[in-house]
Amino acid sequence: MNGIIIKGIGGFYYVKTEDDIFECTGRGIFKKKGIKLQVGDRVVISEKELSKEARERGISHEGVIEEVLDRKNSFIRPPIVNVDTFAVTFAVKDPDPDFSLIDKFLVMAEMNHVDALIVMNKCDLTDEETLKAYEEIYRDIYPVIRVSGKEGEGIEKLEELILGRTVAFAGPSGVGKSTLINLLIPEAEMATGEISKKTSRGRHTTRHVEIFESKGGGLVYDTPGFTSFDILEAETDELQDYYPDIAQYKGKCYYDNCRHLKEPDCAVKQAVREGKISKVRYLSYKKNIEEIKEKRKY
Repeated sequence: MNGIIIKGIGGFYYVKTEDDIFECTGRGIFKKKGIKLQVGDRVVISEKELSKEARERGISHEGVIEEVLDRKNSFIRPPIVNVDTFAVTFAVKDPDPDFSLIDKFLVMAEMNHVDALIVMNKCDLTDEETLKAYEEIYRDIYPVIRVSGKEGEGIEKLEELILGRTVAFAGPSGVGKSTLINLLIPEAEMATGEISKKTSRGRHTTRHVEIFESKGGGLVYDTPGFTSFDILEAETDELQDYYPDIAQYKGKCYYDNCRHLKEPDCAVKQAVREGKISKVRYLSYKKNIEEIKEKRKY
């Protein structure tokens, strides 16, 4: 039968199937082939007779992972695979948005064939004019949703957008990703609370990665999110391919290999002047391409 690994602890992998959750071990062949089972893996399992030890631990079903199906994508920090959607989250205030950093998460999504959803959090802290200006940056590129983790506003709409998807939250620190995850999957908050009381430590300091089903039916990775990673592994000539609003002008510039920086007769720069591409996005592109150049020096 088929299922998805929703948790892995101490050599055991918990696989959610259509019928139930199985506590599984992996075949030795995986270790021999250097395959590390990850949360999010789609797998084929076989059921085995329930052992006395498992029954005493409250386990209802045991199994063996026989096969790992092809992965859509794979990440190291956090260690998850098969992400359908990045919920790229930023706060409209406290902290103020850093759009070049936000766009790095979007580049990472594009590079790994992951859909992106823009989540504007803390919308209760600013005015309508500011919210519209931020929405305009990503107009016609990615879906944008307004939420307030503190007030609980926009959570139902967020649940609708992640329905049937496997979702990981990404974004800078302090923007409220954990709060939103707690609203989507209250049982994850309860589990965290129990651990925090025992250890007197903050959220996620001793947590494993786990997938929970949201109230609306989406699958959400309960992780600290992608707060630090080796970003912008693209070459300078490739970066434009990961900005969909810029990529649409490829081949329309005077020079075929135009990087849209100082070249004359550049269709992208013209689109920025005409307001067809957000100036914020273009400045982010320029800043990130310079960062790649600096990185290549070392």
